[in-house]
Formats: sequence, C-alpha cells, structure tokens
Amino acid sequence: MTVTGTRRESAETAGRRVGRASSILITIWIGLAVGVVVLFVAAIALGPVDVPIGQVFSVLTGGDADRDAWTIIVKDVRLPQAITATAAGAALGVAGLQMQTLFRNPLADPFILGVSSGAGLGVALVVLTAGTSTAGLLAGLGILNSIGVTLAATVGAVIVLLMVLAVARRGQGTATVLIVGLMMGYIATAVVAILIYVADDNAIRSYLVWTLGSFNTVTWPQVQVLGPVVVALLAIVALTTKPLNVLLLGETYAASMGLNVKRMRVLTITTSAALAAAITAFAGPIAFVGIAVPHLARGIFATSDHKTLVPACILIGAWTTLGATLVSLVPGGGTVLPINAVTSLIGAPIVIWVLVRGPGGRLAAQS
Repeated sequence: MTVTGTRRESAETAGRRVGRASSILITIWIGLAVGVVVLFVAAIALGPVDVPIGQVFSVLTGGDADRDAWTIIVKDVRLPQAITATAAGAALGVAGLQMQTLFRNPLADPFILGVSSGAGLGVALVVLTAGTSTAGLLAGLGILNSIGVTLAATVGAVIVLLMVLAVARRGQGTATVLIVGLMMGYIATAVVAILIYVADDNAIRSYLVWTLGSFNTVTWPQVQVLGPVVVALLAIVALTTKPLNVLLLGETYAASMGLNVKRMRVLTITTSAALAAAITAFAGPIAFVGIAVPHLARGIFATSDHKTLVPACILIGAWTTLGATLVSLVPGGGTVLPINAVTSLIGAPIVIWVLVRGPGGRLAAQS
C-alpha cells in the first residue's frame, strides 16, 4: 500500500470517528431535551392527586380536563410549580458552572458568596419577628408567603451581593472575594442563630420549613416575575462563554490575552449570584444542584468548553430538579418530601465522586 493510500485510509477512518462522535452528541442533546419534556409533563401529572396524561395535554393545549378539579390542579397549581422547578435547575446549574470556573474550584457553588445566607437572614428577620402568638403568626404568614418572604429573601441576598461586589470592584483577587463572601455568610448565619434562639417555637418551625426549599408555594404572579429574570440572566451568561473559556487558563494568562479580568469577574459574580438569589427568594435554598450539575455536564460531554457546558447545564439542571420533584412524591400517600432533602441525596454522591477522583477530577487539571 502506498503512502498516499495509507493517508487516505487514515483520513477516512478519522472522518468516520468524527461522524460517530457527532451522531452520539446529537443523540445526547435530543435525549436531554426529550427527557426534560417528559419529566415536565410527569411533574404536572403526578402528585397526591394523579391527573391522566391525556388530560394534562388537553389543559396545556388550551382545553379543559374532563373534571374541573383536574383543570385547576394543572393550570393553577402544578404548571407554575413545574416551570419554577425547570427554571431553578437551569439557573442553579449555570450559576454553579460560573462559580467553579471563576474560582477554579470543583466544589464551588452559586451560594459560595453568601447569597443563600443573606436570603435566609432576610427571611429570618421577617418570619422570626412576625409575632409570638400562633394565631397572629399564621394569619401573617398567609401574606408573608406570597409577598413578604420573597421580598425579604431578595433584599437579604442583594445586600450580601452588593457587599461582595464592592470588594470585587476594588480589584481584589478572587481568593479575597471568596473569603469575603464566606465571612458574610458566617455573619448572616450567626444573626439567624441568635434570632432562632429568642424566637417563638411556631416562628422557628415556619422558618425551618422555608429552609427546606419548595416549589409548591410558587404562584403564577411569582412565575411571571421569576421566569423573565432567569431567562434574561441565562441569556447574558450565554454571551460570556468565550471569556469564561479564557478564565479557565487563569486570570494572569487571561489578562495577557486582552480580557478585562476585573470586569469579567464582576459580571460573573453578579449574574451567578442574581440567579441564585432569584431562585432562593421564590423557592428557598436548593442544595447541591449548583455543585453537581456542572460535573454531570462535563462528564457527559467530556469537554470544558462553555459553549457546550452552558446549554448542557440548563438541560441537566432541569432534569435534576424535575426528577427531584418526582422523587419527592411519596408513593401511596399525600406526603411530599422536602426538595432540599431530595437534591442533597442526589447531589452528595456526585460531590463524593468528584473528591475520590483525586487530581483527575480537579477543574484546574481539566483546563
């Protein structure tokens, strides 16, 4: 066989490999997208009261179910919950990816800057000081659940975010920003602990329920605020995939390539923390999704390219939270497990897997 023939054969073999790899990737993308749709419909159909799939599609396409109760359950209860779960998974997955890239730490998550603790402090100040009598507290919580808690969580998260951004704008390194975020989280946690110590038992119980996270309390007016915010922030992140790829090489090298590291750091922190704050404000703190989803995306697609990872984290994040919503349903009963407990059971093994992988699992090695 001639040298030219050998080269031609090698080129054809390489072409076939590329073609197979492309086919596999297309299959994975289609599988993820179809899976999200299936889980979305299942999250609407299944619950303490099951709704037939055909009836779900009838309502989703603008019709009515055979029973008025099914129409109400689908339209007014489960559809906003499913949308919130999808948005939460996408937002936290992408926010976690941003933090792991910025800090070059495989265990970073969107709450690492104290945003969750700030939101928790805001809620604690409202719920734990709402009143001492059971009747007064429960009467107040009807309003607080729809307005006060969400607003308090938002304000608390934004205050912490602004403090962290003030440090980032001063040109401090990422390590300093990280430490400041952690310290803000400790301060917020300490204040919450003091409030819990002096609060009424019923107020403490109400606050602890919020910390468990839930998509069940989200209403259509809240979805109309949360949805556009999450979509807008994800669009901004999608436009920063190239700078995020450059950050994988290290801030010094990124600066030598012409990237404004300070500006990119502020933008990354702002979008990531805002995504986490929005979800926390409406659904409470959702654990482990931000840590686990980026690692699943890297493992499935075997790449560190953010042009692939950002959309992958959106789909895999939606998979995770919608799946957790289904797992939280206790078969044969009306009990719904706390979403935080379910996501922790899913995410913790993934984090352990990252740790036991050793050097091969480190983000710095991947870059």
